[in-house]
Amino acid sequence: MPAKVSSRSSRTSATASNRASKASRASTSDLDIPEETPETQLRKQICAVFRDAQKTTATHRKLAVTLRKIHEACCYEPTRPNKKQAATTDHDDFDEADFNTEFTRCVFRIMPVKKSESVGDRTIRFVGLFLRHANDKDNDLLGETDADASTMPETPSSRLTTQVMEAVLPLLTSKDKFVRYRSTQLISHIINSLDAIDDELFQKLRQGLLKRIRDKEAVVRSQAVLGLGRLAGNQIEGMENPDDSDDDAETGLLEKLLEVLQNDPSAEVRRSLLVNLPILPNTLPYLLERARDQDAATRRAVYSRLLPALGDFRHLSLSMREKLLRWGLRDRDENVRKAAGRLFRDRWIEDCAGVNQSEEGEPAAPTLEGLLELLERIDVVNSGVENGVALEAMKGFWEGRPDYRAAMEFDDKFWETLSAESVFVARSFNEFCRTEGNGKYEGLVEEKLPEVTKIAYFLERYLNVLIEAIRRVNSQSNVEEDEEEDTVEQEFIVEQLLHIVLTLDYSDEVGRRKMFALLRQALSIPELPDEVTKLTIEVLRDICAPDAAGEKEFCSIVLEAVADVHDAIVDDGATGDGDESFHSARSEVSGASTPTKKGKATKDDEMSEEESREKAIKEIMINMKCLHIVQCMLSNVEGNLQENDHLVSMLNNLVVPAVRSHEAPVRERGLVCLGLCALLDRSLAEENLTLFMHFFSKGHAALQITALQILTDILNVHGAQLLTANPTLLKVYVKALRSGSRHPEVQGAATVAVSKLLLGRVVTDHETSSELLKTLIVAYFDPSTAGNQSVRQALNYFLPVFCYSRAENQDLLRSVALDALHALYNIREGIDDDEMDVDDEMASLNTIGACLVDWTDPRKCYMPGVPMDADRKNVNGDVHLDFAADILEKLDGNLGKEEKKIIAPLLGKLYISPTSTEEKLRTLYEDVSAGVEDGLLTDATGRNALYKIHVSLGKIVNALNEGDKMSRRSRSVSVAHSVATTATATADRTATDDGDGDDDATVVIGRRSGDATVLEEVREEDEGEGEGDGDGDGDGDGDTVIRREQEEEELVDELLSDEER
Repeated sequence: MPAKVSSRSSRTSATASNRASKASRASTSDLDIPEETPETQLRKQICAVFRDAQKTTATHRKLAVTLRKIHEACCYEPTRPNKKQAATTDHDDFDEADFNTEFTRCVFRIMPVKKSESVGDRTIRFVGLFLRHANDKDNDLLGETDADASTMPETPSSRLTTQVMEAVLPLLTSKDKFVRYRSTQLISHIINSLDAIDDELFQKLRQGLLKRIRDKEAVVRSQAVLGLGRLAGNQIEGMENPDDSDDDAETGLLEKLLEVLQNDPSAEVRRSLLVNLPILPNTLPYLLERARDQDAATRRAVYSRLLPALGDFRHLSLSMREKLLRWGLRDRDENVRKAAGRLFRDRWIEDCAGVNQSEEGEPAAPTLEGLLELLERIDVVNSGVENGVALEAMKGFWEGRPDYRAAMEFDDKFWETLSAESVFVARSFNEFCRTEGNGKYEGLVEEKLPEVTKIAYFLERYLNVLIEAIRRVNSQSNVEEDEEEDTVEQEFIVEQLLHIVLTLDYSDEVGRRKMFALLRQALSIPELPDEVTKLTIEVLRDICAPDAAGEKEFCSIVLEAVADVHDAIVDDGATGDGDESFHSARSEVSGASTPTKKGKATKDDEMSEEESREKAIKEIMINMKCLHIVQCMLSNVEGNLQENDHLVSMLNNLVVPAVRSHEAPVRERGLVCLGLCALLDRSLAEENLTLFMHFFSKGHAALQITALQILTDILNVHGAQLLTANPTLLKVYVKALRSGSRHPEVQGAATVAVSKLLLGRVVTDHETSSELLKTLIVAYFDPSTAGNQSVRQALNYFLPVFCYSRAENQDLLRSVALDALHALYNIREGIDDDEMDVDDEMASLNTIGACLVDWTDPRKCYMPGVPMDADRKNVNGDVHLDFAADILEKLDGNLGKEEKKIIAPLLGKLYISPTSTEEKLRTLYEDVSAGVEDGLLTDATGRNALYKIHVSLGKIVNALNEGDKMSRRSRSVSVAHSVATTATATADRTATDDGDGDDDATVVIGRRSGDATVLEEVREEDEGEGEGDGDGDGDGDGDTVIRREQEEEELVDELLSDEER
């Protein structure tokens, strides 16, 4: 189609100036919209298209076709003129420049639209769609001859794109954030819509968008990285030809985007880069790093968008696969865990199975080979152990893939050719069916797994293979790597079989006896690995009866195995005596032989040293193996130690000599066994507390942690009375909590231990609890623990949970809060500014004080029967009243001026509840009022806080006073009504009574005072008494003498003043 040449003269500015221009749309932005030109038919048609485009996206394609026809009519000469169309339209009067001007004019109108207005998004989408459609049409018109041109051909659509982009580019630096947002959004959208852009325009866009990645508005940065991500991808593709690319510029752009990906504070920006950056070997580590992003949606995008787009997961390294799986399945956000589970069971399994999902989205048919390869790709031998991620992954796999659950077949061939992957499939399937679904899948596992007798047969077979492999490796001096890997795999197979055996039903007596005999025999094998030994003992305990008799039988069997292991090791090539004691072998090494012949004596010495060394190593090996078996046994025993003769004998003959050993490994394992024995007997624990504390004081870091764990377990089992009776024990915990600079791991273990004691209410003594809690608070905010994440994470959980769980805990924290704040103030003052930045390493004291107030907030404390989301305005706030009293006491003391400035503002943060104890409210109000009158605080912040609590307390106390007055008045009204009724009845009775003068009539005078009746005290006097007649007899009428009004008023005033007092 030939290009159209304008047949009309150009419009002049004079023509436009002769007409009155329309005022531009009012806007608060600084967008400089060109002056309006006279309205034309072309403008009406283009504006109609844009008007319809902003209503809905459903008609965008149709509108793009319509606008393209207008575009073609302005740019090209029609090959077949349509007279009817020419008569009805005025396209011949307009050329390409007119169309571009009107199109750009409409684009300008989008710029000031706010982000919340969806019409702006729809219009920008339409602009991108139209430009892409126009470019495709122009490229089709060029034909095949120009398609392979090295330079981008110039077409009407390319010129339109260039004009629009260059018109919008200056708006990237606008002062109006909405203009910057819309201009950046438009440019990024056009970049992602088009296949090619002019090189000169490309550089302009690149520079303009690079400036926007530092914009203060996150939405602008987010749109900028969308466009730059596409530009970076195109540049990397062009780097294959080094002659045509600027490596520094391309690498610089990618480095800047990666720096934004790592450090931008906005999660939206990081997420935009995550899904738009090109996936390359040098960018992939940075992209996968977002699996640890602080934003949950960004972490989820790694598993739901990035990794599926990556393709075959087997291109990742083994360590990266394991990390991604562990991070995803153990994420704190449920949506991230679900996304990681779907990735594992839907995408990764399909990659290993070698098939893609069907077009309908249904998964491919299950294959055992694909599942085995999937487990191999995540290194199930290492990830399938305790605390490994493979078991969690397979739990989600079996839950989300019922087709694989139904397809699994565990026949004899499967069991006879077990590998590490296949046995883990069986173990994970068995564990899922027995623990999930509330017994829903137990019938499935009973159907698919063989009976106990057959499993015992397979276990025996693989045990023999394992022992043979271990003995073969031990007998060789140079062991090949393949043999070691084979031994590790065989050990893993036996471990997984024992996990299955641990869940079996032993109601079948034949199977139970077979399994019992097999495990009893296996436990006596000296070469049995430690983890296999542990699982074997757990199965034996499960097979034995759960009562005391079964526990004694279990102990006797294990101790017999200990004796067998000891004898087997001693008899195996032993050259010395068979003494069964466990004292140090080095103490028995004989001295040098008599040097009768110099050469012979030297040779004998050398042999003696070598033999003694071998003997010492052999004895250490014996002790360690036997103590490990005993340790596993004690972990499965719950009865009283003194009632079990086997345990008493074991304690005296094995554990105590081991604790006294000169060999450190033996002594440390003996200490663990002694600690387990102490859990079974209180008297033994009391006797050995000093020993455990000695190990803590003199031992290395690992031994200190062991001693702390033993002491904590003893207190948990036998009660905190041991802590009260041994003041030195408290010093052990305090010392451990303050040992962060020398042994941070000891401090971490002590933090967990003390947290358990306080949270479990094991330690209830107020003085002890206060000391421990104060030490924990100081450790939490101390800058020396900033690098000790075990301490920070433990306390980050413990402190809020401890305070919000019980009101007593809040009161305990309140009692130590100011002392802890004072200690932290001293720590902050003692920090040298030259050594560290105080503000970076330690929270401000105002922040610490706010945390203490928040942790003691009574509205956040758990109350039985009250939902957590219920309105808690009317709760008892005595804890904050006491806190305020403590603060006032401190302020009235001898604190420094700076410290007062820190403590005083806490008064304004306290919650003053009207339902608190009235006595405490009045007492505190008096103290605060005294502080206000005496000018307790001099700084403005402190005075404002004091005034704030003074006003809050004043309102509550005044309300209480008003309530008291109303209560007294109501009581007076009820008494007046009762007395008046009685007086009326008496007066009536007196008026009609003709009786003796002995009957005295009582008249009650009352007058209204407001709404209440004020009683006037009336004194009764007889006439005779008034006349001085002492006998009182006579024929008087018993009339009551009423005082005069003045006397009555005096009595009323006197009565009211008494009531007020």
